[in-house]
Amino acid sequence: MRIVITGAEGQLGVELVRALAGHGEVTGCTQADLDVTNPGCADCLAGLRPDWVVHAAAATDVDKCERDPEGAMAVNAEGTRRVAEGCRRAGAGLVYLSTDYVFDGQEGRPYTEEDAPAPLNVYGRSKLEGERATRSLAPRWVIIRTAWLYGTHGRNFVKTVLGKVRDGERLQVVDDQVGSPTYARDLADAVALLLSRGLTGLYHVTSGGACSWYEFAREILRLSGSDLNSLSRITSAELNRPARRPAYSVLENAAWRAAGLAPLRAWPEALAAMLAALRTVNSSTGRLVN
Repeated sequence: MRIVITGAEGQLGVELVRALAGHGEVTGCTQADLDVTNPGCADCLAGLRPDWVVHAAAATDVDKCERDPEGAMAVNAEGTRRVAEGCRRAGAGLVYLSTDYVFDGQEGRPYTEEDAPAPLNVYGRSKLEGERATRSLAPRWVIIRTAWLYGTHGRNFVKTVLGKVRDGERLQVVDDQVGSPTYARDLADAVALLLSRGLTGLYHVTSGGACSWYEFAREILRLSGSDLNSLSRITSAELNRPARRPAYSVLENAAWRAAGLAPLRAWPEALAAMLAALRTVNSSTGRLVN
């Protein structure tokens, strides 16, 4: 099986290359290798003759997307359309990584795969357009909605919190947005499992449990042995970010369970594993010691 991974340099892409290595011939494409905003992307992708494409390349800075909606749509909507068209030409399946931000967070309960999306911001709308392109063009597809992704590679909330603490900064974190922090390594393993089982369709895939960003930050500090007094809670209104966020975007992993798959581990356990992995970074090379 030939598997092509877009966004292979990102925090999820790196983990996908690792997780899928034993499942076939894997080609990891960076932005330099395969720019989804390039009109020739579909031809280039089809030329690789993949059996599956795992599309992890995306514009994920939510506030930047809000300030630059055309740029967000160029990557997340039109870029995904090009990837899906490349899959159509190659007869390949497409795994598309989407987000909890396709929901408005007004239900006050976990969202299932059957709930109608209603995104609040440009990022969510652009990712939803990517879902639609995947459904309409790819010969077979898997759409995975996940949430609050973090990992040992790239930029993310966990690393930001640790960096601010290291620099002696005080932390103000919102306590009125609730979701499910998800470890990129666990998500990549979930993608590999779906492909190995030959499953298709729409799946919500997140770590178990839920918390606010403030509770997430507090657990990061506790597990890393940092001063909890450096953290205080604020509201989303006080933070006043450019993009609105859903207040409650917890995803119910209903289709995952219905397929008979074991749930991902709870988010505090996954966070502890990620922090342990970070502690193995070799200070001289900056690479993880396996």
